[in-house]
Amino acid sequence: EVALRAAFVAAMAGWQVAVVAPTTLLSRQHTETFRKRFAGFPLTIAQASRLVRGKELREVLAGLESGDIDIVVGTHALLSESVKFARLGLIIVDEEQRFGVRHKERLKQLREGVHVLTLTATPIPRTLQLALSLVRSLSLIVTPPAGRRPVRTKVCEMDPALIREALIAEKERGGQSFYVCPRIRDLAEIARMLEREVPEVSFVRAHGRMSASELDRIMERFLARHIDVLLSTTIIESGLDIPSVNTMIVHDAHRLGLAQLYQLRGRIGRAGVEAHAYLTIPPGAELTDAARRRLEALAKLEPVGAGFSIASHDLDIRGAGSLLGEEQSGHLRDLGFDLFQTMLKRAVEALRKGEQPDLEIWAPHISLGLTIGIPESYIPDPVERAEVYWECARLETEDQIAQYAAGLTQRYGPLPRDAQRLFALLRLKQLCREAHVIELNAGPKGAVLTFRPEMPVSRHLPLPSRVAPKVEWRKNRRLVVSAQWEAPRRRIEGVASLLLQLKRAASQVAETVSKPAS
Repeated sequence: EVALRAAFVAAMAGWQVAVVAPTTLLSRQHTETFRKRFAGFPLTIAQASRLVRGKELREVLAGLESGDIDIVVGTHALLSESVKFARLGLIIVDEEQRFGVRHKERLKQLREGVHVLTLTATPIPRTLQLALSLVRSLSLIVTPPAGRRPVRTKVCEMDPALIREALIAEKERGGQSFYVCPRIRDLAEIARMLEREVPEVSFVRAHGRMSASELDRIMERFLARHIDVLLSTTIIESGLDIPSVNTMIVHDAHRLGLAQLYQLRGRIGRAGVEAHAYLTIPPGAELTDAARRRLEALAKLEPVGAGFSIASHDLDIRGAGSLLGEEQSGHLRDLGFDLFQTMLKRAVEALRKGEQPDLEIWAPHISLGLTIGIPESYIPDPVERAEVYWECARLETEDQIAQYAAGLTQRYGPLPRDAQRLFALLRLKQLCREAHVIELNAGPKGAVLTFRPEMPVSRHLPLPSRVAPKVEWRKNRRLVVSAQWEAPRRRIEGVASLLLQLKRAASQVAETVSKPAS
């Protein structure tokens, strides 16, 4: 509905609209929806995918270049260099998680200043991170359609008796079913099992290597309800709306990603009828920790509209990816999350004000040898916990840190030990910046500090013996401090006192350097 209204406003204002979908099936469905919805309006709507014949496709491309076509719905064919637009104003990307970074960059290159609207129930980690970092605008629709009911999800071992029971039950209530396999080679094995165990149901196979015309014929038969079960690969995951399908069985579910599983589950239960999803795994299979967490997350998050929570779990499991490269997931080990967030926040704020971003942003690396963080027992919801981390990464002053800690205490109760250490770490980071310490490693027997190379540092630091009993300068601007810091609290307090003294010493050195010679 959001896409339809956005496209209508843009097209009626004289701009062209490109709607990009990941599959030919979804492209055809969207084309029919747009034509039906905008019938009676002076808008020309066309389709560009492999379902369109050569001559017709050439006419569509000519119409886009001349401006005769107002709205075009297509697949990756719209990303071709040969596609030219007369006045492209809006690009709508459906099922955004199915497109790679290069695809999206090509879409933006079609015209400078083009508006881009991406639609997805489960944003990929990189996209979610960009939205939460304010690089992209984010809108959430959490209210489900009227009458929509949660899909009952069950994770279980593969059992032909259970499969038979589920498919027969769906057939008897007048519905249809999806049976999804991650790999094409598994389709033949499952087909034999269905013929043997459930001869009462009719089924047909579908996968991406079939020709467009063959897929079209299969889907027409299935939509006409001549077939009970569609046995397919994950080509059905993207946006298909078939209200009569309310049972799904996923073969080897552990092979699929969390967003994929959520998208697949979203294909059923679209008619107000209680739907059932069975995520099957091989009997006795030993799952990886990531696979186990994916399946547990999906089974636990049954409510309609749980896509944002699913995406947050995905972000937690896979990492946020790289804004500076093409990875759409992965953890920021090299850059550091705090530095990444600081750079991002300041750059976004500067660009919004029309200013040049400060490229001299840096953040110290600190290791205290202690467990630090927000325990799951303190904030169980993964979305809320992620939001706390992102807010913490933006805190820059002592007052901000103290106020945010007090706010958490009011909201969730007294801070647990690891959370207290997190806020202590934030204070130490601020002191490191003021003392020009770029790296700090502390342990039970003292600390090693590395100073920024461009900052003047005196080798004769007036450090009291109670703060640093033994101090030794080493190569590469490193200061080694020996101390007895076995107790974690004593270690944190000792490091804080040391950094305060270094901050004062750094200020004195800076004043000396800045004084003009007499």
